Amino acid sequence: MTPGIELVKTAGIFYDIHEYEHEAANTSFGLEAVEKMGVDAMRIFKTLLVKTDKNELIVAIIPVLEQLSMKQIAKASASKKAEMAEGALVERSTGYVLGGVSPLGQKRLHLTILDKSAADHETIFVSAGRRGVEIELQPNDLLQLTKGKFFDIIQQ
Repeated sequence: MTPGIELVKTAGIFYDIHEYEHEAANTSFGLEAVEKMGVDAMRIFKTLLVKTDKNELIVAIIPVLEQLSMKQIAKASASKKAEMAEGALVERSTGYVLGGVSPLGQKRLHLTILDKSAADHETIFVSAGRRGVEIELQPNDLLQLTKGKFFDIIQQ
């Protein structure tokens, strides 16, 4: 059981765990989840970490088929600039491996921004903290657990 699963389990909210067999050769983790789970791609969200000009890490959660807008994530975090965090830093600060980074149960709580498109869905899927395991939950519950907020952060 991952820290993300433990967190939702103890929170007393609706959630469901979905598992599929991850193929080690597949490095497109989000697309693999879409394909293997047979769920609308706009309901499956990926977790990205960015580093701001203030040297802060921000958790950005966006639909798997979308690209993150660095301008928008900087704006959402009241920063001037943002860039993708290096993989080693992501793994150290979250406690998860790339491709299995969950926004839930990370080692440290970082500012979390969920793309506003998540509000269009009753439930969304995010990584449970291991490749091939997803947590389905309501977007507002995700924000409550991460102390996050909605913001428009995808590239237009």
